[in-house]
Amino acid sequence: MVVYARPEVQRLKYLPYRPGMRVIDAIEQSGILAEFAEIDLARNPVGIFGRRCSLERPLHPGDRVEIYRPLAIDPKEARRRRAGRD
Repeated sequence: MVVYARPEVQRLKYLPYRPGMRVIDAIEQSGILAEFAEIDLARNPVGIFGRRCSLERPLHPGDRVEIYRPLAIDPKEARRRRAGRD
């Protein structure tokens, strides 16, 4: 499965597992790159079940490939701002 989410929409693309399949193969075969033009695999990190990995990582049956969006704000800065409001 390949997943990508924006605040207003999320996509889950199911693919059959094939031995030797890599993260990049799953992303390309999912069609998600054509659907979301903002995805740039040179700058969007990817991961499996919340753990970052390389595009060349081999997949295992049941893996969930995730494409991450760049952060809008640093999490530490967001906490500082919230703390300042309390």
